[in-house]
Amino acid sequence: MMNDGLMIEVENLTKRYAGHTAVSGISFTVNRGEIVGLLGPNGAGKSTTMRILSCYLPATSGTVRVGGLDVFGDSTEVRRRIGYMPENNPLHQEMRVREYLKFRARLKGLGFKRSRERVDVVMEQCSLTDVSKRIIGQLSKGYRQRVGLADALVHEPDLIILDEPTIGLDPHQIRLVRKLIKSLAASHTVLISTHILPEAEMTCNRMLIMFGGKILAADTPDNLQRLMSGKGQVVAEIAAPLEELCNCWAEMAEIEHYDVSPADGEFFRCALTPHNGMDLRPYIFSVVRERGWNLRELTRNRHSLEDIYVKVTRPTEEEEGA
Repeated sequence: MMNDGLMIEVENLTKRYAGHTAVSGISFTVNRGEIVGLLGPNGAGKSTTMRILSCYLPATSGTVRVGGLDVFGDSTEVRRRIGYMPENNPLHQEMRVREYLKFRARLKGLGFKRSRERVDVVMEQCSLTDVSKRIIGQLSKGYRQRVGLADALVHEPDLIILDEPTIGLDPHQIRLVRKLIKSLAASHTVLISTHILPEAEMTCNRMLIMFGGKILAADTPDNLQRLMSGKGQVVAEIAAPLEELCNCWAEMAEIEHYDVSPADGEFFRCALTPHNGMDLRPYIFSVVRERGWNLRELTRNRHSLEDIYVKVTRPTEEEEGA
């Protein structure tokens, strides 16, 4: 019996090419309505995984289901439920935007009336209405990416698969595409492949970190933060007598280690390390309020996704000094 809450189910998926294993026994699930980032460098196995999910490539072994359907046994039905934008985004450069999207809608099985309606909707959704009569080959990279997104959306798929959707775009274009992707989660499940880590951090509910054909970590950004942070150090900037501060931290049972250094004015910067990775912020705030001290900063140290990625993909290399 299939779980209705799952959009993607991958179990022990392996893909080998002539002596090379691109994907090695990976398993993961994606819930309906999630935006999940598939992260990794070139050669990690991201694109291979996406091509198998999209029925463009057969697997060597393993099971893959989309919406409860087997991608090998029910590939025609699975294709109807997927909108796929590959990394190189192959478009008909000589066609006009609206003409191309209507052509693609018809290819995907929509009738004349429905294809016209859907093309209007996705052109509005992807901010393409102003260039509807322009030839695709004459558009900027940002507009061509949006045409690719509109193509992936035109047949109202349950699952959107985007391979490096923001590669080569300028910061303004990236922001527009990111906003569009986040808006899709209301009615679609989205799987995004990327090696641009800040993009995934801002867009995705959950990360799957791939390296060497394997999934090394799979969790929410916050949970990955907790795994990385370990001790969960808190930084507080407080205006109070130095001796009182030091005595307070020394006596607080929740604090394992503290470091107090001068900041500007009357403030001191307190770096506080807790026992067992607990969150010290509520305790610090309570103490500051009780003692009438002046608090201007209270933050928990966060690792960037880049830190997490490097730690997950190269732990032994760095630890062994290789």
